[in-house]
Amino acid sequence: MLNNDVIGMAWADRISFEEIKKKTGLSEKEVIKVMRTNLKRKSYLLWRKRVRGRLTKHRKLFKSKFSN
Repeated sequence: MLNNDVIGMAWADRISFEEIKKKTGLSEKEVIKVMRTNLKRKSYLLWRKRVRGRLTKHRKLFKSKFSN
């Protein structure tokens, strides 16, 4: 899979890291590494700020919040 595809999925708010893993085989850490090496520093930092703690990017957090 091309890095551009991984970057596109990582930027998309509705695609979780678990879905990216299913489609590409890349773990969350590996996706972060791809983003770090292929984005400008400022773009990478903005992306990390957006993704950190975002429920829709972390399917487990999303399910636990709404399963009550």
